[in-house]
Amino acid sequence: MNRLLRNCCAALFLLEIACSGSTVRGTDADETIWFAAPATHFTESTPLGNGRLGAMVFGGPAEERIVLSESGMWSGSTQEADRADAAEALPEIRRLLFSGDVLAAERLINRRFTCAGAGSGSGRSANLPYGSFQTLGVLRLEFLHEHADEPPADYRRELDLGDAVATIRYRQGGVLHERTALVSEPDQALVYRLVADRPGGLSFAVTLERPERATVRMEPDDVLHMFGQLNDGRDGDAGVKYSAQVRVLVDGDEAINNDGTFEVRDATAATILLTAATEIDSFAGRKDSATAAARAELDSAAKRPFVELHRRHVADYRAHYQRAQLRLAPPRGGVTSAALPTPERLAAAWQGAEDPGLASLYFNFGRYLLISSSRPGGFPANLQGIWTETLQTPWNGDWHLNVNVQMNYWPAEPCNLSALHEPLFALIESLVEPGGKTARAYYDADGWCAHVLANPWGFTSPGESAGWGATSTGGAWLCHHLRQHYEFTQDREFLRRAYPTLRGAAEFALDTLVEDPRTGKLVTAPSNSPENSYFVGNAKAHICVGSTMDMQVLRALLKATADAAEILEKDEPFRDQCRAAVERLLPTRIASDGRIMEWSEEVREAEPQHRHVSHLWGLYPGDEIDVRATPKLAEAARKSLDSRGDDGTGWSLAYKIAMWARLGDGERAHKLLRRHFMPISIGANDIALKGGSYPNLFDAHPPFQIDGNFGGTAAIAEMLLQSRLSGPPAAPRAEIDLLPALPPAWRAGEFANFCGRGGIEVSATWRDGALTQARLRSNTRQTVLVRNGQRRVELNLAPRETVTVDGELQLDGQVREARTGAGS
Repeated sequence: MNRLLRNCCAALFLLEIACSGSTVRGTDADETIWFAAPATHFTESTPLGNGRLGAMVFGGPAEERIVLSESGMWSGSTQEADRADAAEALPEIRRLLFSGDVLAAERLINRRFTCAGAGSGSGRSANLPYGSFQTLGVLRLEFLHEHADEPPADYRRELDLGDAVATIRYRQGGVLHERTALVSEPDQALVYRLVADRPGGLSFAVTLERPERATVRMEPDDVLHMFGQLNDGRDGDAGVKYSAQVRVLVDGDEAINNDGTFEVRDATAATILLTAATEIDSFAGRKDSATAAARAELDSAAKRPFVELHRRHVADYRAHYQRAQLRLAPPRGGVTSAALPTPERLAAAWQGAEDPGLASLYFNFGRYLLISSSRPGGFPANLQGIWTETLQTPWNGDWHLNVNVQMNYWPAEPCNLSALHEPLFALIESLVEPGGKTARAYYDADGWCAHVLANPWGFTSPGESAGWGATSTGGAWLCHHLRQHYEFTQDREFLRRAYPTLRGAAEFALDTLVEDPRTGKLVTAPSNSPENSYFVGNAKAHICVGSTMDMQVLRALLKATADAAEILEKDEPFRDQCRAAVERLLPTRIASDGRIMEWSEEVREAEPQHRHVSHLWGLYPGDEIDVRATPKLAEAARKSLDSRGDDGTGWSLAYKIAMWARLGDGERAHKLLRRHFMPISIGANDIALKGGSYPNLFDAHPPFQIDGNFGGTAAIAEMLLQSRLSGPPAAPRAEIDLLPALPPAWRAGEFANFCGRGGIEVSATWRDGALTQARLRSNTRQTVLVRNGQRRVELNLAPRETVTVDGELQLDGQVREARTGAGS
């Protein structure tokens, strides 16, 4: 029934654009990830989540294993990671850098200018104060009915992206078993429904477990309860307390309490409910009792029948998911591998099968993951979203500020999921106070800063190594998301909220920029080009003066702060100071070989094909390198990408796809997107491998790292719609580019309700590679410049009015369609 309703919605959408002559028809293949076998590994299992509570469903017929996560499951605790005397070393570090003794400066940074203590433990800090995001545990079902150990027939495990519901169906001993799993945001519970089509055909036992720091017991009122306290990193009692609670509701009978487990015998249907909570004293955690919170949610969910739990979950999820749509036509002749199970579909595409719909499936999966791992009031999606099966999650599962957490939120605005950006804003705001202490301790500066790492405990210090941890512009890059949210929404109340954070980051930049005596330009010193290195003689160096990325990020920050002050009509002297500094910053320059310079001088690269492309930040996600406005820089960026090559880790591939899209090269972007879909075998963690996708479409860094999923989703949107603002900050003009990087492989398709800067929603259809129709709707009264290739038109849009143009960008048929509702 749910699929029927969704297909009806799709049919209505298609009816709206039927006049374009589009031949595209949506199929379940756009919204279904499915398997013909149970999962044997985490990267084959099915992810579910409500932004806080996560589950990975394996779907075994003899034993079901559901790996549980809760976003507050963080070991570690608040620590003093700033070196008290770090600022005393800064003048000498700068003297050495400007005199050319880079290696001596780097040695001094490693002695005096890193964090105090062990920091992130080189990415293994589960038992250190920095901490690690950890698994909640495992909900395990052992099936006890007759034939439970026999191989299943007609097995299918699927994730319906349209409803955020997982189902498992198979036959055993002539009995059809069907299971349905979801993680509800309205009811804050994992709901797992089991049904057999033969009376009495269902028997199973339920247990909860965790590898350490867990007590499991059956409460007197038949609630299975697992609770404990995580390691605080000091062998103390300051660790996070957690609680997970399970109730089993059996249709027509009762579950049996069997010495700490539930047993269900000879049932026909049953529903398992699980809730969980943590006590974490940070910006997005609960400060009340985890046990009480989990119990209250369990009791509330248990009052509702499964049908109602399902309905409430689907309605809540669809309110986000249905805000945008993308459909790509199958290849000519309709022969496609789209009907295959997802792992086989990936393999077929890698071997050359034409399957445009794989891109729309991936796009939908990325939106699904953001809805499932980032909700207002919670933590932002971390390196693995909210899903982990280990106590020591790779790289601590934290928030890396030199591209990774930012990439997680690249889809939020263009894919019409703006509200899901909120957890990142909360993280940014939580770093202002500790970042102010770090700014004073290391730079004797006003304002606030953050370096490369962040956790729930307010870590803003440099990392434990100069080689990667000295980048001081992590906070400034985060502020780019505040600017982006305003540009897309034109929400002045949000800008008022964000302005103090922007100003604080700008104050830090103004206090720490110094004049390079060799050029007279303002630069950062010390600086990194994240995680990259170059040769000084025969030795590798990582520290530099004024890396290109630093300069691009700070130009954007200072301009955004000045623009915000002008829009809000405040702080005129400060905005003038910001704009004066922008004019003095070391500019983005082209090297003698025609590429964008990565460092302030031309150097011999240690890794010419390094995974980071930080010096092209101004191309994407920034906007200072533009094909039209700065063609020479754009050509130099193209040469830089050519030099870097088309390989990379998962997130690096996604970044390059977005950059090629921004350059308007759809064919090259599509080539890398196919590379992004390269199948990686389950369990593969070999760092020698370079990117790709696991069977369940999780991004392979490897290991699993979710930023590649989100980056790939944003890159697909970037291929189809681009936008920018021009003119005065208080009254900018929106510019919309339709199909700016459409690859030949996507011969026909449509998208609906993508978002552009200026508060504009855009829908478009195309056929044979050419635009057939576009519709634009603005939140405000404004003039919008619309481009498609060499065609352009200016449209005057009234608030909540939809304007339709044809493939020639001429006002089409029903010229205007007044809208008073929220959608179009």
